[in-house]
Amino acid sequence: MTDFAACLAVDDGGPATPLTLVAAGDFDAWRAGQGERTRAFVAAQGFAAKPDEVALLPGDGAGDWTAIAGIEPGAWGLATAATKLPAGRYRLTGDLGDAGLGWCLAQHRFTRYRAATGDTAPRRLLAREPAAIGEAHRLADAIALARDLIDTPASDLGPAELADAIVAEGRRFGAVTEVITGEALLDRNFPAVHAVGRAAARAPRLIDLAWGDPTHPKVTLIGKGVIFDSGGLNLKPGSGMGNMKKDMGGAATALALARLVMQADLPLRLRLIVPAVENAIAGNAMRPGDILATRAGKTIEVTNTDAEGRLVLADALALAAEDKPALILDFATLTGAARVALGPQLPALFANDEALAAEILVAGAATGDPLWRLPLWPGYRDMLKSPIADMVNSAEGGFAGAITAALFLEAFVPAGIAWAHIDSFAWNAAARPGRPKGGEALALRALWRMLQLKHFSHHSSQ
Repeated sequence: MTDFAACLAVDDGGPATPLTLVAAGDFDAWRAGQGERTRAFVAAQGFAAKPDEVALLPGDGAGDWTAIAGIEPGAWGLATAATKLPAGRYRLTGDLGDAGLGWCLAQHRFTRYRAATGDTAPRRLLAREPAAIGEAHRLADAIALARDLIDTPASDLGPAELADAIVAEGRRFGAVTEVITGEALLDRNFPAVHAVGRAAARAPRLIDLAWGDPTHPKVTLIGKGVIFDSGGLNLKPGSGMGNMKKDMGGAATALALARLVMQADLPLRLRLIVPAVENAIAGNAMRPGDILATRAGKTIEVTNTDAEGRLVLADALALAAEDKPALILDFATLTGAARVALGPQLPALFANDEALAAEILVAGAATGDPLWRLPLWPGYRDMLKSPIADMVNSAEGGFAGAITAALFLEAFVPAGIAWAHIDSFAWNAAARPGRPKGGEALALRALWRMLQLKHFSHHSSQ
């Protein structure tokens, strides 16, 4: 794991190259205040203070120089500077704000299978805001954890390894974690989790972590942990299977959020539930037309074995509801329909509580980690009806796939429990500053900000 403390630190007063941030709107005024020599060097480098632009300015003596960078507000404003500037120590001449996160994550590399190439020596930024630096370190660590888990192929990250990662995080903070494995899932009444994962060579698991004072408000996080999704007997085409190692991205994001909560010692009773399975093909795989039992007692007609994530989440939601938490948040790479509607950068948000939805959207806008709300449209519930079971797992046709999937999940959330569902791509389809192509903890910063600001009534802690 990257040592982000080596990338960003409180100013110690030692030698460092000054780094000045200039917004495009302030560039003319800044340039007017510089000497003729500086203006000439800025012009020669084509620097106009646009986002991601960097220029080096010579000083009066040998080895004496300064740096300037174009900046825009937000977490990623310094990400390009962290990769373009030479290795060394830099002293920020202005305020850090949220930009420390991008400076840190731009220097993170996933090196499990290939050594990092190029100049990987740290670019160390010195700033004067200890609180902002600490938050940047915590967020960078959490995001790097999620990214590295998502980027790890299923050959090395099966249900057991995902469980081990959760147990290890819980152990760091004194959490208690239970892992229910294989046939024990049937004994403990998680039939849908078992049905989805039973065909794989590696046994399915239900991972249940608990942390915090039981008298505090109860918040339960749920993450879809499908470590690889072949589609089952409704086999995906090769083009749809290539990135399916990321189908546990919801679990990785939920774990990253749990780490932030525990690390900050928020006054919550936290629970993290992850059904970890591989959707594989074998003689005992679930079939289209099968009727599955669930923990909640509802029966489900399987109309598509590639709609497996909602099945394992059904059992997880039922378990979560038994504890009567004040809030349930689930994270899942659930539907291609959400990507068709919103693309790879915007997770779809569904919520059964208007105040909760507003809080999440405001937090997303404030952190530059946006979501887009889609409706739990009641008129589409009929699309989930089955002639022989309580419901089907996948509606016919291509209409409103993200909404019908969310409505399926809502059926397992009892009235009176605030719940939000985040349908996320969990992947950067193309590289952007501080965000390489690969796994991504989309909506993590938004939900973290929401939890930090959330006011829970006294009643919710009972």
